[in-house]
Amino acid sequence: MKQRLLVIVYLACTLLSSCCTTPSRQNPPADTLAVLGAFNQEVILLEGMLTDAQRQEIEGLEFVSGHLGDKRVVVAWTGVGKVNAAMTTTLLIEHFKPRYVVFTGIAGAIDPNLEPGDIVIAKQTAYHDMGTLWTQGIEHGGVRSRMTNEPNPVFFPADPNLLAAAEQICRKMALDSTALRKGRRPPKVVVGTIVTGDVFVASKEKGAELAKVLGADAVEMEGAAVAQLCYQRGVGCLVIRSISDKADEEAIMDKQLFYTMAAKNSAGLVVEIVRALTGSGNAG
Repeated sequence: MKQRLLVIVYLACTLLSSCCTTPSRQNPPADTLAVLGAFNQEVILLEGMLTDAQRQEIEGLEFVSGHLGDKRVVVAWTGVGKVNAAMTTTLLIEHFKPRYVVFTGIAGAIDPNLEPGDIVIAKQTAYHDMGTLWTQGIEHGGVRSRMTNEPNPVFFPADPNLLAAAEQICRKMALDSTALRKGRRPPKVVVGTIVTGDVFVASKEKGAELAKVLGADAVEMEGAAVAQLCYQRGVGCLVIRSISDKADEEAIMDKQLFYTMAAKNSAGLVVEIVRALTGSGNAG
C-alpha cells in the first residue's frame, strides 16, 4: 500500500511539473507584429492604418488588431512605467503571440548632441534603477529569469532583423525639420543605448551619471521592461524613441512643449518599419 501511494505521488508530481513548466522560448506565428507605446497618441497613427481592425479588451486593457499588407498587426498603449509596460506586454504575448514587438514613444536625451525631435533606435536597453545600491551609487545587475533561473543580462539586445530594417529605412526616410527655440533643424537618427527606470529624469547630473556608467544616449520609463519580457519569451523586440527633452532641469517644460512633435517622429519611423516588414509599401 505504501509503495503504491509513493508511485501515485510520483506520477502526480511529474504531471504537475510538465503542466506548469513554461518553455523559455516560443515559436510565434510569422505573420504577427505588435506595436506598443506608453500613450495612445504614440500608436494611434498606426492604429488608423489597419484594415479589418478589431478592438478587444483583455483584463481591462484594450488591444486593436488588424492587417497591414499580408501581416497581422496588434497595437496597444501601455501606460507609464515598468509595471504597466510589463503587464500589457505579457497579455499581448500570451493572447496574440507576436513574432516581433516594437515600442515607440518619447525619451529624454542623455547624449548632449541630441535635440528634441531626434530619434534614438536602441541597439540595447537596460534598467538604470536595478542592482545593488551602495553608498557610492548603484552597482547595476540583472535578476534571474523566473522561467529558466538563468541570469538576465544587464543590457537586452535589440532583435537584429528589426534593427537592420530600422537602419535601412532611416537611410531612405526624410523627416520634417523640427522647430526648436534656436531655429529649425532636420532631425537626426542615431543607434544607441536607451535606459529605463521608474523615475522621470530631470537632472543634468543624473544624466551625466547614466552616460558614464551605462553609456546611455536616452532615458525613458518602459523600454527595458518590454525588452526583458520579449527576451525571456523569445520574441524579437526593438525600442525606438524620439527626444522630447534633455533630461535636465528644464525637462518637464520641454516635454510639454515638444511631446507631440517627438511622438509623431517616432511613430512615423515605426510606421515605415511596419510597412517594410509587412510588404505594404515602400519606405520614404
